[in-house]
Amino acid sequence: MINIRRALPGDWPALWNLLEPVFRAGETYAIDRDISASAAHQLWCTAPLQTYIAENPEQELLGTYLLKPNQGGGGRHVANAAYVVAESARGRGVASTLCAHSQERAHALGFLAMQFNCVVATNLTAVRLWKRMGFSVVGTLPNAFDHPVHGLVDAYVMYKSLETVHE
Repeated sequence: MINIRRALPGDWPALWNLLEPVFRAGETYAIDRDISASAAHQLWCTAPLQTYIAENPEQELLGTYLLKPNQGGGGRHVANAAYVVAESARGRGVASTLCAHSQERAHALGFLAMQFNCVVATNLTAVRLWKRMGFSVVGTLPNAFDHPVHGLVDAYVMYKSLETVHE
């Protein structure tokens, strides 16, 4: 069973323990690999509209996501989200549960669509999952991501209308 709730200030140490290795690896997010804990806190907890965590019945952190407008002004009706799942929880449906929850929350907040701006093409698990969750690749950005292992790789812009999402 997965419980999803809004992140609280006291969750930050556990969130940072989850986020830090992903950011340091530099394989999936266009975030400086040497980001400080305070900058990561601003990015993940302060700047977004909402931040959520997923935990099991023992209250162990399984994953997290942030939700925010993709752009301001005329683009504020399109949501953007980012997800991280604990390595120990991967392959157990956490990411799909977080993605479904984020779409429901975005729809409830009045967003009409969701867009991912930089899905790294070598992140095959994420690309497959987002497609299964109804997202389409609407653009390919050639060599837009400098992967620490594979060098310059493509990134995808992925998009989904939220008009059919129900709470």
